[in-house]
Amino acid sequence: MKAVCLVSGGMDSAVAAAIAKSEGYDIYALSFDYGQRNRKELEAAKEIAKWLGAKHKIIEANLRQIGGSALTDDIEVPEKGEGIPITYVPARNTIFLSFALAYAEVIDADAIYIGVNAVDYSGYPDCRPEYIEAFQHLANLATKRGVQGRPIKIKSPLLHLPKAEIVKKGFELGVPFEKTWSCYREGDKACGRCDSCRLRLKAFKEAGFEDPLEYEYKEIED
Repeated sequence: MKAVCLVSGGMDSAVAAAIAKSEGYDIYALSFDYGQRNRKELEAAKEIAKWLGAKHKIIEANLRQIGGSALTDDIEVPEKGEGIPITYVPARNTIFLSFALAYAEVIDADAIYIGVNAVDYSGYPDCRPEYIEAFQHLANLATKRGVQGRPIKIKSPLLHLPKAEIVKKGFELGVPFEKTWSCYREGDKACGRCDSCRLRLKAFKEAGFEDPLEYEYKEIED
């Protein structure tokens, strides 16, 4: 069995890909150079793919040409956001899943794994269960395999898990969290202040583990 795993370099995508591997899939990791402000996550993605023993592709899809997000434009990354935050990258998961769907058809993969989470997350609309269901419907309609009755399954094993449970699952599967990267800002150390860092630190604390990453600022919220 083959699975295309979206591997961003972050904690969630690493755990989702590790789950795919534990379920017996050969892993084809797919990452994106999309003009993100922190290039360190691509290096992390390479390390995670190597740990998985995966075949790894990095696709160029420069979303900086479109902008509109603090991750792809000259917009300050906030420490906290309300509603849908400015770190939301317009249509990012739709773009990434579309590439993954094309790749899955070419290699005749049975599944696509994506590490979206709808419990402890930043409020992004493309991380909701309804979105995954809608993309599955699209995949069934828009692919040769779908028409032939062999649909490619869109799997989101972390969708309904609290972040702390994701951390626990990762340790259970041996995920090298020290190789992952979650921070939205540039730098050699994670900032500890952006929304992604705060969610990660809180998750490790609740799971009862020490986060192996170095942080510039490390105040863990209750």
